[in-house]
Amino acid sequence: MAGNSFGELFRVTTFGESHGKAMGCVIDGCPAGLEISLDDIKKELERRRPGAKHGSRDEEDLPEILSGVYEGKTLGSPIAIIVRNLNQKSEDYNELKDIYRPGHADYTWEAKYGFRDARGGGRSSGRETLCRVAAGAVAKKFLSLHGITVTSSVDAPLNIDELKNEKDSAGGLVFCRITGMKNAVGLGEPVFDKLDARLSSAIMSIGACKGIEFGAGFAAAAMKGSQNNDEPACSGEYKTNNCGGILGGISTGQDIIFKAAFKPTPSIEKIQKAYTRDGSIKEISIKGRHDVCIVPRAAIVAEAMTALVIADYLLLCRCSKI
Repeated sequence: MAGNSFGELFRVTTFGESHGKAMGCVIDGCPAGLEISLDDIKKELERRRPGAKHGSRDEEDLPEILSGVYEGKTLGSPIAIIVRNLNQKSEDYNELKDIYRPGHADYTWEAKYGFRDARGGGRSSGRETLCRVAAGAVAKKFLSLHGITVTSSVDAPLNIDELKNEKDSAGGLVFCRITGMKNAVGLGEPVFDKLDARLSSAIMSIGACKGIEFGAGFAAAAMKGSQNNDEPACSGEYKTNNCGGILGGISTGQDIIFKAAFKPTPSIEKIQKAYTRDGSIKEISIKGRHDVCIVPRAAIVAEAMTALVIADYLLLCRCSKI
């Protein structure tokens, strides 16, 4: 299986399955001398942690740094981080072994590889994202040296208890903003490696993401050129940011802003029809511990993937200048 690594110079490989012994990541290319601690990583993992109120699997997710850090600073060698799985309930999936859950990767995975881990989806599980968040914590520390910060907010349903009672789920929107980009004008390449293209790839790699737009986004299709073009202000900045901080695939120095859409959690107790391995159709109710709405947690993952992209481009930018 390919496709488990992301980035060029600041490169991250994630590993592990949802119900295996551990999840983890290897970060290759992080510069030496960066101050990093377990608390930096734990803080980000805690933000991603669902909690019982969401109805999902709740683990403390304690990280362990296996290599690449000595006396609180990175060595420049690969950084390996693991989080042990301590709260699996694999028996919850016993009756789903021969069923392709609606909205999941069960069928496509099996069609491609001929075999799959039915316990929570294996690598397709949302739990894989904790690896990204751990790596993102290191990237965020690197970005802080350049005065760059990644933040997020969400637009998601607040009626969690009502959704639980309906045995259903909901999706929502994640808004991301990268500030401090005045210190990083010129990130991105003008053709295939546009900054917004790479950010799109990063965010769309998050399992439940179904769409992304920068700045004015799809609303720009209904604008006139005179409306969409960002007008300069006397302050040396712009009155609007319809471009989302990126022009021609290259950062302008304005805040980079984008919005991503996430689908509802497909694992719901509400009765649904699903295909079985023998091609028949069966009614199922998916039990177990699943988020009613993943959007608040997805926002933290989106921040992490964004930080990885910007960190990678900062290093690439260093290499492109003499």
